Amino acid sequence: MPEIPKQAESQQVVRLKDPEISAFLAWLIPGLGHLYQGRHAKAALYFLCIMGLFVCGVYLGGSSELGWGRVVYFSWQEGDKRLHYLCQIGIGLPALPALIQANRMHNNRPVLWNGFMAPPRPMNMPREAVNGDQPTAHRLHLELKRYFELGQVYTMIAGLLNILAIYDALSGPVTPAARKEEEKRTTSSADADSKAPPPTEGDQQKAQQPDVKP
Repeated sequence: MPEIPKQAESQQVVRLKDPEISAFLAWLIPGLGHLYQGRHAKAALYFLCIMGLFVCGVYLGGSSELGWGRVVYFSWQEGDKRLHYLCQIGIGLPALPALIQANRMHNNRPVLWNGFMAPPRPMNMPREAVNGDQPTAHRLHLELKRYFELGQVYTMIAGLLNILAIYDALSGPVTPAARKEEEKRTTSSADADSKAPPPTEGDQQKAQQPDVKP
C-alpha cells in the first residue's frame, strides 16, 4: 500500500485575527487573547495556571489583619524602589489596583479595599496621618516571614509567564525549522510533479516491456 504522508499537523492553520488586539487582551487577562482567537484550550490553560499562581502569591503575601495582596504594590520612593512590580504588572488587570493604591497613598488620600495591594507606610509617616494605620515594610516582613518572599516570587513568575502567553497570542505557535524545511521540500516536490509532462503511449509500452539479457 502506498504510504500516506503525515501532513495533518502541518496543514493546521491558526487564525490569529488581529494580532495587536489579541496581544492586548492577553495582557489584560491571561488567556483572554486566545479566547478572542478561538483557541479555547490554550485560553483555559493560561488562565487557570497563570491566574492560579498569581492568586496563590496574593494569598501568601497578606492576611486579614495586614490586608491581602501586600506583596503586589508599586513604590518608587527612596529606599523602596519596587522593581518587582515591573514583573508583576505583566499579568495585566489583576495587578492594576496597586497603581490606584500607590496614587492615593502619594496624594495623602485613604487607601481602598482594606489596604489591598497598597504600598507599606513609610517609616517617616506619623501614625496620625491619613494612612498612618497602614503597616510598614518592616512589619510586613516581620509578621509574614518567609510567606512574604514566597508570595512575591509567585506573583512575579505569574507576570513573566503571561509575557510568554502574550507573545503566543501575537505571533502564533512557533514552527520548528525542520518542519518548515520539510514543508518546503514537500511543496517543491508536488509542484515538480504537477509541472512534469504526462507520459506518452510509447513511454508506457517501454515501461511494460521486460528487459532481455543478450
